[in-house]
Amino acid sequence: MGGSHSREDMDLSDSDSDDAESRASDNSSDYGTPPPASASSKAAGGAGAATPASIDAIDRHLRSLRLKYNEPISPNPSPGPATAANPAALNAVKLYLHIGGSSPSAKWIVSDRLAAASFVRTGDDEDDDAPAAGPWCLVVGSRIRARVGPELQLKTFPAQRRVDFVADGVWALKFLHADGFGDFCAKYNSCLFENSHGVAATAEGRAKVFGKDFAAWARPEDGDESIWEDATDGFSPGPKGSPMPPRTPVLKPLMEDLREFEEPVEEGSGIQSLALGALDNSFLVGASGIQVVRNFEHGIHGKGMSVKFSGGSTNFSTPKKALLMRAETNMLLMSPATDGKPHAKGVHQLDIETGKVVSEWKFEKDGADINMRDITNDSKGAQMDPSESTFLGLDDNRLCRWDMRDRRGIVQNLASATDSPVLQWTQGHQFSRGTNFQCFASTGDGSIVVGSLDGKIRLYSTSSMRMAKTAFPGLGSPITHVDVTYDGKWILGTTDAYLILICTIFIDKDGKEKTGFSGRMGNRIAAPRLLKLNPLDSHLAGANNRFREGRFSWVTENGKQERHLVATVGKYSVVWNFLQVKNSHHECYQYQEGLKSCYCYKVIPKDESIVASRFMHDKYAISDSPEAPLVVATPMKVTSFSISSRH
Repeated sequence: MGGSHSREDMDLSDSDSDDAESRASDNSSDYGTPPPASASSKAAGGAGAATPASIDAIDRHLRSLRLKYNEPISPNPSPGPATAANPAALNAVKLYLHIGGSSPSAKWIVSDRLAAASFVRTGDDEDDDAPAAGPWCLVVGSRIRARVGPELQLKTFPAQRRVDFVADGVWALKFLHADGFGDFCAKYNSCLFENSHGVAATAEGRAKVFGKDFAAWARPEDGDESIWEDATDGFSPGPKGSPMPPRTPVLKPLMEDLREFEEPVEEGSGIQSLALGALDNSFLVGASGIQVVRNFEHGIHGKGMSVKFSGGSTNFSTPKKALLMRAETNMLLMSPATDGKPHAKGVHQLDIETGKVVSEWKFEKDGADINMRDITNDSKGAQMDPSESTFLGLDDNRLCRWDMRDRRGIVQNLASATDSPVLQWTQGHQFSRGTNFQCFASTGDGSIVVGSLDGKIRLYSTSSMRMAKTAFPGLGSPITHVDVTYDGKWILGTTDAYLILICTIFIDKDGKEKTGFSGRMGNRIAAPRLLKLNPLDSHLAGANNRFREGRFSWVTENGKQERHLVATVGKYSVVWNFLQVKNSHHECYQYQEGLKSCYCYKVIPKDESIVASRFMHDKYAISDSPEAPLVVATPMKVTSFSISSRH
């Protein structure tokens, strides 16, 4: 397992065809400023000869390329005197390409010793007189032209005047002019905002997107950092009055000592999803059935019984969602009604003890069949309740609670039912249109957080599903998965390119601490944090390198705090230390502008794309471990990682 900085700072080297002096100059971890011409050239030309490092020579060279660096890049205020005086110098970069992947021979090579980095709109290079109206693109010399967006995974290194990004490969820019780096970052952020939201990155544009209540999101540098500064206050005191939890290790090294247990799944039953139990068993859901495995303090393993899908009047495709209920003796299986679409017309109820599908429930309201996109438990620990009979449902424009009892409150006799029983809509709301709900999760007390296609994250209290108490604006990317801590104070949203961590705590007008589930936060909101991969790891994660299912570790007890966050990215499971992410003095956040991004994580690589990565319930965190085991499932293997605190 590797860390986030394991490869990005490796030494640079020129291609074999370059001269030895240039090669020696480039072999530095900080992208040492490219040298002037070789010593022999300088001697031959005399002291007054121009070199590639001179401003005049760079300017002449770039002008000869007829680049559009004199055009305004964005509608932001015009650049300062240095830019106006030497526009070419600010655009001048040395371009590097990373080769070799993750092999021992991996290295950076020089792709272009002198190029220009600029931003142009799609259509700028056409000959017609109409103004270009397409999205902004990053253009570097003749080699790179890529749309500006989160998928670039752009990361800055201010001390090195360096920018790394992904565009059909992993690239690095080294700016020759100190002001050029800052100018590039400002223009990139403006272009990113405009591409994401469709409005210019002006004060008016930001106000339109975020509103006055979310000024901290528009200008994080002006926001209130006190919530993040005091993040450790929520932890129980450790030994000798330490604010750290008793079993939380030092932040470095993080999860360095792992004990790994791996075993293959049953032949012919590739894993499609993972249903972790908090009690004795967990479940591997495949195409033909469910494999039951045992929960241990060092992970899940042991081939228990296999439940083949049987019973019921209809066959159904591989379930995309498995929800444990009734003290984990029953499981609801939801399969898409149509391939390629996540919506389902009902759920199948599996009795785990008998291995039979005992009922096929239909979603229905006012006599009409309806669809659901997702289902989840009423609360974080509800699956352990033996009397549980309700669960939550979500569709594009619906949020509701379903009840498996009839209106008289009597549990239906499922085994003898000849017709598919109908779930009772007991609470909820059908929104007229435009909500585009995608995913949801519940807290320990049953409050609900919902993520949407437009990137918004809405918070609903336990008393109403009609009106959100708080609605966080989107950052331009759809929310594909959402999780929330047991106490409701922290939310983790997943997008394709990054995770977004939101704090819901605020102080109301009476001086009381509340969360956004119980009151309107108004303008008392802290800016979120982003969790990202560095460009190299993002590229190496594989073709399917989108973030999926970011989750907190699993606790179901008041007063306990989640310790880690985990997400799946292609062939990687990626783990962050929760306390480290919240620490405002963490090194990742130094010198960053805009929303703070954390790149300090640990990677667990696998040989194939990962189906699911989840921490087991906190009860399985044994005395010598700071965290419950992490379970990583691929189609044909399941691996458990137990974490030692011997460090």
